[in-house]
Amino acid sequence: MRARYGAEFHAFSEYDGFSLIENQKAQVVSDINSQPDNYILNVNKTEFIEHLVSEYTMQPIELQREQLSVSTYEAQIPAERHPNTYWVDSGKSYARDIIKFHLPFTGDPQLLKVRASTFSSYAPRITVEDNCICFEIINFNLEPEHIKQESEQTINSLISQNQYLTNDLNSFNRSIESIASQAFDARKQQLLKKNDLMATLGVPIRKSTNTSETFSIPAKRTKVIPTKTKPQVAEKGYIPEPTLDDSIYQQILKIIHDVGRQFERLPSTYAGKEEEHLRDHMLLILEPNFEGSATGETFNKAGKTDILLRHEGKNVFIAELKFWHGKKAYFDTISQLLSYLTWRDSKAAVVVFVKNKEFSSVLETVKKTTLEHDNCLGFVSEQEEGWFHYRFHINEDRNREVKLSVMLFHLPE
Repeated sequence: MRARYGAEFHAFSEYDGFSLIENQKAQVVSDINSQPDNYILNVNKTEFIEHLVSEYTMQPIELQREQLSVSTYEAQIPAERHPNTYWVDSGKSYARDIIKFHLPFTGDPQLLKVRASTFSSYAPRITVEDNCICFEIINFNLEPEHIKQESEQTINSLISQNQYLTNDLNSFNRSIESIASQAFDARKQQLLKKNDLMATLGVPIRKSTNTSETFSIPAKRTKVIPTKTKPQVAEKGYIPEPTLDDSIYQQILKIIHDVGRQFERLPSTYAGKEEEHLRDHMLLILEPNFEGSATGETFNKAGKTDILLRHEGKNVFIAELKFWHGKKAYFDTISQLLSYLTWRDSKAAVVVFVKNKEFSSVLETVKKTTLEHDNCLGFVSEQEEGWFHYRFHINEDRNREVKLSVMLFHLPE
């Protein structure tokens, strides 16, 4: 039995596409606003938005013209459907050959009824059977060339009108992330106000006025002000947590990167240094640029290779410095770093010193394998060669996202 979706209809002209898309936009916002307060306050925004994008993306129809086929059957055609050149008796029907064209497609058949923002007044009558668009031409002793021209006109119309609709759908699909992000932010802001959580916690840091001009650091002291499936939220309630302002995070990374580049430019000066010595040198540059508020101490050491920025005894930033010893050791470093973090929106960096002569092969290994780490949520960007940004999550909670920067420096022996 053939799969048939309703009766014959005019292609791409039954429903208004603008209304369809506006309704879909409203559904995105409604979905966000219908989530429990606790969910919006605790969910990983990026993961939730990605889920909404996949949920509300409308896949355009794809026509497979190269697989067009035809069939034929005989049917009784009423006299009034015959050309004027035929002598037929009104009210009677006559047996005629029907040439039926089958145009395969993929996608939701209901979209074949949707009128795009740009459309043609010519709307072929079609049916949908077995994942094919079907239309018929009655053979009134027509020449083959005439039948071919008529079928080509219909097919070209279907292709062009489907392309108009595809353009509309693709435009909407590209807008989902922005629509969802704005609605999510508005909802969360509303909840924060309702719960009197607008005042963010801070890790005050100011920029030093005595900074060495070796590195491109602003002269002013800057304050650090903390502030695909549907992701699940296990937390109950919401407690505001301090975060390192992203602009300060970028300044810290820039200093680390500049110091690392200095190591590369002066290999003889830093040859044979241990990780701890290289870490301490970086701290000597970082510390004068940032000043803590209460104790006067901004950055702390933990173990032999860590650089920490703490607030209330917990880490809001951590950097781990290691020599390259292969993928496993690299992954262990990331895992150890993540185990030190408990707050959402923490910032981190892994600084890797590479002694191998083939520096490029290590870069490729890092680029190809970092996404394989169990805690990796995704690649963000490559700032420049050997400097990558990723999204990670702390152990056992995908909603507590960590920004992780990976920097590699070549220090061959």
